[in-house]
Amino acid sequence: MDLKEYRTIATSNSASYIEKKSEFIAQLMPVQTNDEAMAFIEEVRRQNRKARHHVYAYCLREDHITRYSDDGEPQGTAGMPVLEVLQKNVLTDICCVVTRYFGGVLLGANGLVRAYSHSAALAVAQAKLKIMLPAYPVSLQMDYTIYGKVLYRLPENHLTQVDTQFTDQVKMRFLVHVPQWNVLQKELVELSGNQIIIQVGEMQYADFSDSTPKQ
Repeated sequence: MDLKEYRTIATSNSASYIEKKSEFIAQLMPVQTNDEAMAFIEEVRRQNRKARHHVYAYCLREDHITRYSDDGEPQGTAGMPVLEVLQKNVLTDICCVVTRYFGGVLLGANGLVRAYSHSAALAVAQAKLKIMLPAYPVSLQMDYTIYGKVLYRLPENHLTQVDTQFTDQVKMRFLVHVPQWNVLQKELVELSGNQIIIQVGEMQYADFSDSTPKQ
């Protein structure tokens, strides 16, 4: 599995922009496969049958796929500018469709590039981003006498806590960024005198966008 972080969006999002009476509606959708991207593009087309153009671009982690379409606009004036917005913001597993309702005024090549890229940029700027990092799901089980020490030691940065259960013992579940785990595991064992039951799951990607460094 690739250990690099990647950025995507949390949910669908849209933005609208009007240029010389033409309306450009940019819609974003998180997708993970080529089929998901194409299904989203077709859904946008279905919902906007009266529109003249449905320009799209998408980037996928799967096989490093990047694709775009000018959908009838002059070559290089629509799909590529939208794709460049996604790439400039280092986004992947994302599809952007920009629907154009023609207003009767020709924009020219420069005007089209500006309108398509600007509408896509507006949608990206308003989207909630996800910073995805490779992480281990970790479960800890310990006595109450150890819990306070463990809680103090857990880093605020690059760790997301899933839940804590208080029964006869304390059970914690969290996701920790892969590079931090070996050192953290060693410290947990040392501070508890090896009295913590530790279980580690298979590596996966997790959203760390709300994880902030210690001040």
